Amino acid sequence: MHRRRLMQAGLGLSAGLFAGPLSRPASAAPASDLWPRWTAHDPASVRTVDHAAWSGFLSRHLVAGGDGVNRLRYSAAAGDRATLDGYLAMLQAVPVGGLARPEQFAYWTNLYNALTVAVVLDHYPVASIRDIDISPGLFANGPWGAEMATVDGTALTLDDIEHRILRPIWGDARVHYAVNCAAIGCPNLQRTAFTAAALERMLEAGARAYVNDPRGARVEDGRLTASSIYDWFQEDFGGTETGVIGHLRRYADAGLESDLAGIVDIDDFAYDWSLNDA
Repeated sequence: MHRRRLMQAGLGLSAGLFAGPLSRPASAAPASDLWPRWTAHDPASVRTVDHAAWSGFLSRHLVAGGDGVNRLRYSAAAGDRATLDGYLAMLQAVPVGGLARPEQFAYWTNLYNALTVAVVLDHYPVASIRDIDISPGLFANGPWGAEMATVDGTALTLDDIEHRILRPIWGDARVHYAVNCAAIGCPNLQRTAFTAAALERMLEAGARAYVNDPRGARVEDGRLTASSIYDWFQEDFGGTETGVIGHLRRYADAGLESDLAGIVDIDDFAYDWSLNDA
């Protein structure tokens, strides 16, 4: 997921779970900016896209850590590059405008996540995806602005997929629990591919898992520290800290729900940009 505000603020992060206070310029996060050509869809379509290759790749190389973080064995995955490249080539040949909406959501999410893994493998070893400075522009950081795929004859960046397709078309804050930016602080890369049939279940599970993990939210001494995702993309979570807290309460398990009682604002935001490398 494209998380540039910290870099734009010129601040550094340590490799710890929560890495220091962040300044909060509202302009730091990319806006949700619809690219109209991608709104085409076929509600009557029963066509499905086969994501078995991506699920198989993940089953071989993604491992669940005892700390709740899913990590990828990038060194081992490099030897399975043909599978990943073949899957990406297949996706780019799909006439996506002829799919139904749920199938499109799964398509774009899997494409984003597979491209992210591919670009990390292209530059591995790296300590952080932020070190892959291939985006255009003098002050650009990371790979999010670089063209990486061609769909229906149109070149696309990771920014395009997340901020010009997924966020504006679906208007669903759970997008942020689905796309993965290869960082420890990000919601987990799921262990299987997204599919239309499993979409709602996977989105709900992803939201609940992240909100109840210290990466998502934690309360200490009555002070709430939340993931910087809720700051960078606050507009997707109600537009205010009150909206963010309401979102956290919606998915909070009993322990966090109790901790959030009486919380009216967020004291700090934090994020760990270390690579999700096993």
